[in-house]
Amino acid sequence: MKAAVRLGVVLLCHGDLDLVARLARIWTSGGARVALHVDAKVSAAKVAGLRRSLQDCDQIIFSRRHRCSWGRFSLVRATQDAAAELLQRFPDTTHVYLASGACLPLRPISDLTAYLAADPDRDHIESVSTHDVGWTVGGLNHERFTLFFPFDWKRHRWLFDRFVAWQRRRGIRRRMPAGLSPHLGSQWWCLTARTLRAILEDPRRAEFDRFFRLVWIPDESYFQTLVRLHSTTVESWSLTMAKFDHAGRPYCLYDDHVAMLAESRCFVARKVWPGAAHLLSHFPLPDEGRPQVDPPQPARISRIINQTVRRRVLGRPGLYMQSRFPRKDAENGKTSAPYAVIQGLTDIFPGFEDWLRGHLSCHVHGHLFSPEGAEFAGRPRVGPGAISSDPLIRDRDPQGFLTSLIRIADPMQVFQFSPRDNQALNWFMATDPHAHMLVVSGAWKLPLLHSGMPFDDVRRIFAQLQRIELEQLDVLNSLWVRARLHHHDLGEFLLNPRTILQDFLLQIDPHSLPITTLPAMRDLTGLDGMLRRLRNSGLRPRLTGEDLPPVELLTTEREAAE
Repeated sequence: MKAAVRLGVVLLCHGDLDLVARLARIWTSGGARVALHVDAKVSAAKVAGLRRSLQDCDQIIFSRRHRCSWGRFSLVRATQDAAAELLQRFPDTTHVYLASGACLPLRPISDLTAYLAADPDRDHIESVSTHDVGWTVGGLNHERFTLFFPFDWKRHRWLFDRFVAWQRRRGIRRRMPAGLSPHLGSQWWCLTARTLRAILEDPRRAEFDRFFRLVWIPDESYFQTLVRLHSTTVESWSLTMAKFDHAGRPYCLYDDHVAMLAESRCFVARKVWPGAAHLLSHFPLPDEGRPQVDPPQPARISRIINQTVRRRVLGRPGLYMQSRFPRKDAENGKTSAPYAVIQGLTDIFPGFEDWLRGHLSCHVHGHLFSPEGAEFAGRPRVGPGAISSDPLIRDRDPQGFLTSLIRIADPMQVFQFSPRDNQALNWFMATDPHAHMLVVSGAWKLPLLHSGMPFDDVRRIFAQLQRIELEQLDVLNSLWVRARLHHHDLGEFLLNPRTILQDFLLQIDPHSLPITTLPAMRDLTGLDGMLRRLRNSGLRPRLTGEDLPPVELLTTEREAAE
């Protein structure tokens, strides 16, 4: 029998109080108790109006007000006080959900409580170790914990920057309180009352608060770090869908996002525009009587937003603006003939190289930049034009190695690539108009799935390869790319592998044979579990973590392709 969940909600508010009142009633109508914190910068008259509009709701309390600023400890203090008052007023509360006055529930509150009841001891909070994956916007990752930040970044930018630079020159380095490992994540979380009480009542709380008071953006690190000290089970994933642009600003949701939000099956979305009348009237979806406990699936909306970010940052080819006008390329060609680079396919299909050789009239090589040496077609020790496969000779001049191979051999050269290979030519190939590149990002994780290695080794290699590929994708997404690039994430490719491969093969070889069958695919069983275990260990899987379709759907798609 599933345990009963009594949900409490802390709402941090500072903007449109009419919207706040509407959202608070949505939460309470679903059975939740709400603690409202209204920023002390809001006038007393507006707060009095909010109190009057909610005076009939005995499930709503108003917490002690603080004057909050972005990136300051005041946001943590407001959350602490509101959560403490909520737990004191409603001591039978089992879970506390932190949201803002612009966070809109998308599904019935009963769905959320049923989802929490399925595993009542699990804490839902994004908590990513700073030692494994850097993901923050703005450059301060480890330094937010090792330097002092007494100045407000928005109001005193000049002092903020100068003081950071001064501390770097002096080599100042703060020490984390004993027993803590710095973690980062979204400020929107859902914690069990047991974990939250342990954080609020920790005997060392005063010590922790003193340290985090001078951390930069502590609302993204305070609970995310302390939960690792007190929680028994962490689901390192926020139940609130919050998407950000390339500058770290949250996207605003409007009426034309209704269909995508409904498809995402997320519980809560941030942040909604107060004037989005259709959006506010459509959500939350009606309660169908029986709670639905299916997990959020934000794959499509995440993919669309990622495409939007790329469009915003990179623009469209041939259309220029003052902030993105290209520098004239001074090079007179990098290579003498077209060539093709295929990344990730040998990880998905172990026999891909031999299969590809049967469909193209090109020279199909293995991993030419493998750490063990150049894998020429047929694996000779000496390749075309007496080019050595020795990695020491190749890596002495990797650019000369590639250009010589392309110049010497007559048919098009096709070779495999991977984050495990030498990355020295990433910029060279990306800016070469002769390069045809098919990149399936995230495919490198598949060989780790059934590698049999200890989990700590898998985690270390996973983090290393992920960092390498993210750096490569920064290159491939740059303004200066001239290669004919076909980039797909792993989930997108696996949904339609035959069409993607056929289009690419026709581009590099118009006489290539039609694809009737695909080579044998690696067994994907257990991939979701591996990603979840990595995420819960403090590492944040990227590129496929939320985009990967169910294994059953992949099996159906592959059978259809064959």
